[in-house]
Amino acid sequence: MKLSELIRKREVATVTVATLATVTPINSPSVATVASVNVATAIESKPKTLQDQQREARRQKVIAMLQVAPGTRYAVLVTDASTDPVVVAVGIREIATFEMEIPHKYYDGMALLELIEKLSGEKYANN
Repeated sequence: MKLSELIRKREVATVTVATLATVTPINSPSVATVASVNVATAIESKPKTLQDQQREARRQKVIAMLQVAPGTRYAVLVTDASTDPVVVAVGIREIATFEMEIPHKYYDGMALLELIEKLSGEKYANN
């Protein structure tokens, strides 16, 4: 099943806490109904568990991906698409970073990228 079909069925996907990329967002884009995103305040603490350390490493990776490619709006990272659930780290330039957990049976990487492109609007569709 494709991610777009999952969204239409309104299946639930787990999302971890989002981290703001800037203190004051430039704009407030809408989020796809596949996930709900909790916006976190800036916290100056080190990750405590292995899971926290892995999450922070993925967050740093998407931030680095955005820094390397200044013309892109989004960075999407999946370290292992064979896990269940599949952990997808997303960075949105100057807005936020967050993670989604998508059940393996519903994960389709190409459909996810197509959905992001489709829902991001004309301004960023080709970035």
